[in-house]
Amino acid sequence: MSAAGIANPERGEAVLVVSGIPRLLRPTFSALVGAEEEMGPLFALVERAGAGQLRLSELAALFWHCLADRASIGREAVGEAVIAAGLAGAARPLRVLLAQILQGTE
Repeated sequence: MSAAGIANPERGEAVLVVSGIPRLLRPTFSALVGAEEEMGPLFALVERAGAGQLRLSELAALFWHCLADRASIGREAVGEAVIAAGLAGAARPLRVLLAQILQGTE
């Protein structure tokens, strides 16, 4: 089954195609802590995204931290995936992740 088939939006999961392969983005506690350690408070990240001020590097970093299996995927590949998807395409998984950050799973 592909990552697209196993992503559960109710759990805040999304899919990003990296190097032609759908990859699962899963915003676990440890993934979000790693993203926060690198980029600062997640609430500020959400505010920047809402204001249209999210940087490309922040978008790629959030996706990389949330990859369910990032052992064989470099950050450069995630950045290239964002460019390949375009900002509109990258906005879809971003919305799912940001909703998870703000709302949780209840």
